[in-house]
Parts: sequence; structure tokens; C-alpha cells
Amino acid sequence: MSDDLPIRKIIHVDMDAFYASVAQLDNPELKGKPIAVGGGGKRGVVAAASYEARKYGVRSAMSGVLARQKCPHLIFVKTDFERYKEISTKIRQIFYEYTDLVEPLSLDEAYLDVTENKKGNPSASLIAQEIRDRIYSELALRASAGISINKFIAKVASDINKPNGQKTINPEEVLLFLEELSVNKFYGVGKVTAAKMNNLGIFNGLDLKKKPLEELTKLFGKSGTYYYNIVRGIHHSTVKPNRIRKSIAAERTFSENISSEVFMLERLHKIAEELERRMIASETKGKTITLKIKYSDFTQQTRSKTVQNFIQKKDEIMQIVKELLYQEKFKNSVRLLGISFSNLDTAKKEPVWVQLMFEF
Repeated sequence: MSDDLPIRKIIHVDMDAFYASVAQLDNPELKGKPIAVGGGGKRGVVAAASYEARKYGVRSAMSGVLARQKCPHLIFVKTDFERYKEISTKIRQIFYEYTDLVEPLSLDEAYLDVTENKKGNPSASLIAQEIRDRIYSELALRASAGISINKFIAKVASDINKPNGQKTINPEEVLLFLEELSVNKFYGVGKVTAAKMNNLGIFNGLDLKKKPLEELTKLFGKSGTYYYNIVRGIHHSTVKPNRIRKSIAAERTFSENISSEVFMLERLHKIAEELERRMIASETKGKTITLKIKYSDFTQQTRSKTVQNFIQKKDEIMQIVKELLYQEKFKNSVRLLGISFSNLDTAKKEPVWVQLMFEF
């Protein structure tokens, strides 16, 4: 590979079916059985599925009704975020025994930079294996890992030998690995973008690599530069122990779908109140407001606007939200609405997401 690429030793650790595995850990009778975390109610959505359930096609973000159709003997269990946080803290304590450069992405995954580590071990692969072994011996949970020269490749690699496995992409293997990688496996390329790439004859990294920067920028905007770089193994994002807060948001799932804009406004006022409270509590203001809309068919749409001055108050929020709400007609009834603030006035705070559940 190119000699000018910065080479770090990065591990991406990803717990295997974390929420479902915790449920099976706490209730041994569930081990080996297909279970879904969340989604048990009439309008519930599956938060996580055990590997036994995944064999039937049950996936996270799937409606509980559809999940039950795919697996009639599926067992639904309630979410327990306090328990997940408790175990996640113990997992991170293990990470910190190896390095202080730990960047949690969520409760069940994190990046570790072990280029220089507390054990003095030059092998990132051996460190990853040791960490996975310790998680299992101390917490009875399985984890997978990806190891490579940067966060992007480590993240992709962690999926290759899941569950309960790991994959190392050595420096000299990086370019060939990326050229052979299907574009839908590239972290940051979603279903819509992958389909667009396929329509353009881009199916793997090599196809992507053949496209000049100018063409990719024209086709994909700012993301074009990102795609141009990552397929060449260039990804400069470092492991950030203190992650920067990028957004504050509140969203609300309704007990019944709503189609009246009057009712939507009523709900949005309450969401904006909660958002204002959060903004004031965290002493944060923002310039970009995004309205998130999830329809009854589970398709999702976002509408955003950036203002010149930082704002925080409910009245200021709602003024923009109303504008976004009436921007275009709704294509279907709505099951969820959310408001988020980004482009914040601080670069030193963690993201805050609030899930609000209300009955009407």
C-alpha cells in the first residue's frame, strides 16, 4: 500500500446481539431460543434480535407484527437500558486496561487505538483476542472485532467473522481488500447510495476507484471526496476519547398513526418543550433544526433548515418547525415525529437523544 498512509493499530469491538444476549444471560431459559428485545406491543418495533431469531429473518427496526409472522414462536422481552449500561460500563473498564484511547459509539461497540498500549503488546490482533476472551470469561458475553490501520477498515472488518470472531486487515492487504469489497459493505454507504452506485456500474471498491474525484463529487456532492479517499485506504479520523456532541434531539412514537397536521403541531409543541429543556440544561444552542418524520410504512424523511443566529427557545424552534412541517404534503400517515438541533455552539459535549413515549 501507499507509504504515505498513516498506519495506526485500531480495533473495533462490537458485541454480538448485545441486548438479546444480555436477556439470555439474565434468564438462562431463553438461551438457544429466538428472542426479540422490544416490539412486543401492537405497534412495537424490534430493538434487537438474537441470532436464533435472525435465522428466521427477524431484524432490528422491524415491526413486532412482521417479526412474529416470520417466527411464530418468537419470544418478546422488554428492553432494560439500565442493565445494558451497567454491563457496557464493565466492558469499557476492560478496554481501559489496554488503552485510554477508547471511543464508544454506543453501549455495545467502540473503537480502541492500541498503537501504543498499556500492555506493551505490539500485536493489535492478540490484544483484540485477549479483550474478547476477557469479556466472555468475566461477563459471559461474546464480542467480535475488526483490526486494521484506521477506524473505517476496522469497522468493516468487525462484521466479517461475526458472531464471536475477529478479522485483521494488515497494512499490505488494505488496498486489495477495499478493491474487492462490495460497495454496500462500505461503512457510510447506505442502501439508497449503494443502489445509486449499482445503477452507475459501481459494484465494488475497484469500480469505485476507477471513478475520478470530479465525477464522484458531481454525483455524490461532499460525500464524493469521502468515497474517493476511503477506497484508497485514506481515513484520517482519529479515535476520540471524548466524543464531540453533534446534536440534541427528541422524538416521539405515537400510539396511533396521525394524519392531521393540527394534531402533528400539537405533538411537536410538546417535543419542542422537551428539547428546550434539554438545551437549557446543557447550556447549548444550535443553528440547524431538522424535522424527522417516520411514516406508517416505516419509510423516513427529514427536512432541515439552518438559521443565522444560535437559538434555544421553544418559540424559536417552533417557528422553524412549522415552516418545515408545511414544506410539502405528507405522503402517508405518521407514526413518529422528531426534532433535532445540530450545528451547535459547543464542540465539547456528548450527543443527547431523548426517546419520548406518550399515550393519547
